[in-house]
Amino acid sequence: MIKPTEKPQWRKARRCTGGNCVEVARTDGAVLMRNSTSPDEVLSFTVEEWEAFVAGVKEGDFSS
Repeated sequence: MIKPTEKPQWRKARRCTGGNCVEVARTDGAVLMRNSTSPDEVLSFTVEEWEAFVAGVKEGDFSS
């Protein structure tokens, strides 16, 4: 979990062209994700969960 004194360094998705973007930050032991239009609503994932998600995206597991 994020430490109270630790300030996440948010990165926007490369394909973000408008104000409604996905942002991701890595902290010690967690990966955080949020929508730039709702910055107070943050999802937290373990590094293992995030790596599994990224691998699934690369393999096309979420394509229709």
